[in-house]
Amino acid sequence: METSNLLLQKLMEFEGCRLEAYRDAAGVLTIGYGHTHDVREGDRISEYWARELLREDIERAAKQVLKLGVCRTQGQLDALTSFVFNLGIGQLRKSTLLRVIKRQGSDEEIRREFMRWVYAGGKKMFLSPSK
Repeated sequence: METSNLLLQKLMEFEGCRLEAYRDAAGVLTIGYGHTHDVREGDRISEYWARELLREDIERAAKQVLKLGVCRTQGQLDALTSFVFNLGIGQLRKSTLLRVIKRQGSDEEIRREFMRWVYAGGKKMFLSPSK
């Protein structure tokens, strides 16, 4: 199973693209569509390289997610890959979210756990869906 083009498109949409290095909401040096590895102040890239870095980052995150053995659908792989892309595999491994997934919790429980992960640098980044 591989990540979908939908995930790539959604991450491009949600992350936005900045072709010059900047500090994200958590203060991490970032470039392109949320790429953080080996970024230095003053770095600049092209739109092409921004997409390539995103593809590499997603592929790396998906491999880490697949090793957990919890994804049964494309949607699950994409959602957990997005989580790992943004927060890292270490955060997923120690999360209640993963424990709920492993015990096959309800969709509602899983959604509730996902919605706990909306902060960056102590600031709420996304609004919870209305009920």
